[in-house]
Amino acid sequence: MVCSGLEIRLAEGKKKEKSPRFLAGLKNKREKRHSRSMSGSLAFDRNAVLIETFRTQMQISEAMDALIRRKLVRLASGKSFGQIDVAQIALGLLNGTMKSEFQNEKSYIQWKNRQANILEELLSAEQSVGTLFAKIRNFEEWDIKMSPSECRDVLFSIRNVALTLSSMPGNLGIQGETYYWSAGYPFNIRLYQKLLLGVFDILEDGRLIEEADEILKLIKSTWPLLGITQKLHDVLYGWVLFQQFVGTEEAMLLDYAVRKVRNILSPEDAGKKETKYLESLVCCTHQNGSEIRLNLVQSILWSISLWCDNKLLDYHWHFRQKPCLFKGVLSMALVAGNQKFDASGNMELMLDASDEIIASKVRMYAERSAEAACNRVTGAINAGSKVDKKHPLALLASELKSIAEKQLTVYHPVLRHWCAEAGVVSALKLHRFYGERLEPFLKNISCLSEDVKQVLAAAILLENYLLELHSSERVENGVHSPLMLDFERKIGEIARPIILDWVIAQHARILEWTGRAADLEDWEPLSHQQKQAASAVEVFRIIEETIDQFFELRLPVDITHLQALLSIIFHTLDAYLQKVVNQLVDNHNLYPPAPPLTRYKEMAFPSAKKKLVESVVLDNAVNKKLEALTTSKLCVRMNTLQYMQKKISTLEDGIRESWSAVRLFKNQTCPDVDSRWTSNGILEMCSESVDELFVATFDCIRDSAADAIRKTCELVGARVMFWDLREPFIFNLYHGGVEGARLETMLPQFDRVLNNVCALIDDTLRDIVVKSIFKASLEGYAWVLLDGGPSRAFSDFDVVMMEDDLNILKDLFVAEGEGLPRSLVEEEARFAHQILSLFSLRAESVIQLLMTSSEHSSIGLEAHKFGHRHLGDAHTLIRVLCHKKEREASKFLKLHYHLPASSVYDEAAVEDASVKSPLMADLIKRSASFRWSDKGSSSFRSLKKKIQEATSDFRHVGW
Repeated sequence: MVCSGLEIRLAEGKKKEKSPRFLAGLKNKREKRHSRSMSGSLAFDRNAVLIETFRTQMQISEAMDALIRRKLVRLASGKSFGQIDVAQIALGLLNGTMKSEFQNEKSYIQWKNRQANILEELLSAEQSVGTLFAKIRNFEEWDIKMSPSECRDVLFSIRNVALTLSSMPGNLGIQGETYYWSAGYPFNIRLYQKLLLGVFDILEDGRLIEEADEILKLIKSTWPLLGITQKLHDVLYGWVLFQQFVGTEEAMLLDYAVRKVRNILSPEDAGKKETKYLESLVCCTHQNGSEIRLNLVQSILWSISLWCDNKLLDYHWHFRQKPCLFKGVLSMALVAGNQKFDASGNMELMLDASDEIIASKVRMYAERSAEAACNRVTGAINAGSKVDKKHPLALLASELKSIAEKQLTVYHPVLRHWCAEAGVVSALKLHRFYGERLEPFLKNISCLSEDVKQVLAAAILLENYLLELHSSERVENGVHSPLMLDFERKIGEIARPIILDWVIAQHARILEWTGRAADLEDWEPLSHQQKQAASAVEVFRIIEETIDQFFELRLPVDITHLQALLSIIFHTLDAYLQKVVNQLVDNHNLYPPAPPLTRYKEMAFPSAKKKLVESVVLDNAVNKKLEALTTSKLCVRMNTLQYMQKKISTLEDGIRESWSAVRLFKNQTCPDVDSRWTSNGILEMCSESVDELFVATFDCIRDSAADAIRKTCELVGARVMFWDLREPFIFNLYHGGVEGARLETMLPQFDRVLNNVCALIDDTLRDIVVKSIFKASLEGYAWVLLDGGPSRAFSDFDVVMMEDDLNILKDLFVAEGEGLPRSLVEEEARFAHQILSLFSLRAESVIQLLMTSSEHSSIGLEAHKFGHRHLGDAHTLIRVLCHKKEREASKFLKLHYHLPASSVYDEAAVEDASVKSPLMADLIKRSASFRWSDKGSSSFRSLKKKIQEATSDFRHVGW
């Protein structure tokens, strides 16, 4: 630098080092450097600041720097010629340098031997000076035995040889060229690389210092001395950047290196002389056991290319930790690796490699890396399958899927810029590799075992990724390759029947579990919050488990499989509902039998002491069912049915969602199936056919559940009124007289039963259950009025109290606006009010209504169905007359029907009296065809006679 005209000042004013550890001063060096640059005008100029920075980067101590500066200044002041070379600098540094100028003997010996080694390498062509270098390196001889004059003589002899060589002209006639450009180029190149390394931060190897560009300009002053040209600088700087990247994996350095290499290979001609000069810098390397002679540029590019190839031929492995480096390394490989060898083995750089050549190279990377990845995972499969307890083929498919996924998402987006077929190459390689191993397994499949499920599911998932990878370049155009469809179809064809067999096999198992759960059910709620029965929860758990297993197969399925699955669900839920419904009993089993007809007799009524018959005789099966059907258990049943309604909807939504996500099997043998292939290669079946399946399955189950809820709700009402409250309400209400047996005396029992039901029933069912109880209470009230037996007879005064009782009953269920709606209560109670209105009529009016009734008559005098009465019914009118405290009514019944008085009621004769007479039924039916009028008195007399005959069987039988 001194001889190039740069001013180098001696650092006399600098503080001496306080420690030999020169790196101790590097802390916060950027701040110091900035401070120095701001105050540089006061101490040193900009060049001095840069040289000081560079000294620190080169890790040269201040003491050594001061020594070198003094030697160089003295050398420059004594030189009269313009050009200087490295040999002269080394001789100038050795001349007059004493051991005492160094901190210790060791550093002196190292420094002196380095200068001798440099001179020996530069002057190696002259054998005569070989012994002189040995003297310099010999410490005892050079520094102890030889006198200063003898030392100067040795250096003078070397200097003469060096000057002779320096004066020799260059071989190529390049301006500034010296003998040492070619003869000493290995040393020059190593020294220049060392200088270039000074631009990297010594504390952070992967970073350039802030003054890097200025330092590079400063280093440019050494080009004439070291034989560096612009192209050679680009080569060496790119090489240094690349080496630094290899050591630090800093992506920024790789980007810089790629730019430099592109500059080297730019089509701009460097000049014939420079080209010849670069070609003269020959290096030797070995490839496949043979020696290859390359020029320096070729050697550097070849080295870079070999490193990149090594990484890219298995990029799945080398870039697994830092995939972000993949693009840069691939770019470098495609820039630096465009070489070819001629017939004689000489390398030739291809400055403008064709797109075809580049694509071929990328294709080779993709194929070789996929092959390496496949071979690598194969070795770990057997050990992995033992640990994970999975079939080796399932594990292999999973590993290959990970490779395909990484290829698709990480590597292919980079590779596609140079080779659009890279994805196809990788997909084909992975597909063939796995297909060869899967083929024998497919031939031996006979059932859907655990291994089969694992392997087929993993294989389908792998094929899905491979198909996407293979078609990645065609997705935008909607074009898809059928490359792997045959393979996938083969799996689908094998899986289709065994999946169906598996689904069918679940049918019997699930029905058995469902039946067991229903048979063991005690109809107790799960908890206070979960009021449904455990069996329904278990049934849905079994169904959901089966559904999960079906969709977790992850195999190609079709509408037949869906139909089989829905069929299982339908039969399972239907079987459970049937069990629930079959355990119920008909409501009529709870109603007391209608007692035989009697007429009121004022003097006889108080003496009626016999008790009303409580129930019909039930068979053992019905009686056993009734004992199990308590009100609380019936409420739990209703909660369970409501729970099923909710779960059915959830179940349907879940299956629909899962079905929309499955991979469907395309059945080409069924052309009537409306289908098309989506962009993901997934078949969309005709949605209308699928919807029909769902509707046919779940709507039917919903209807069955709703019907079961209705039946159970009606049974709850009948059970509460005609079983739980039959003693206080059915038997005791108005028993022996209205005033002493009013409704208000039994309201606490009503409240208790209703509160118990409301606590047990689900909130969503409360209104319909309460409504059912209310309707049953009205039926019970009507029974008391019409079928209450000989202990009940009502006067006009009683009707007023009975109206009040009916209003109390309605208010009880309205519950001050918190119960049933008032309008609903009024509507349901209308018939009871109408019956009371009949009792408020005079007997003559009721008799007239009876005589004018015809088509509205019921089926007979002895029996009727609850809920089927109406005011024009002969049965209703006769019952009103029987319970009316009025002489005219009793007289009419005795005269025309010969009914016995209530005083002769005998409990022992009830069974005989309750026997249905065919003649009585026939008479009542025939009475419906007559309208009694004054003109029809003869017909009435004939009918009366027949009625008298029909009642002769129980004329002397009391209520």
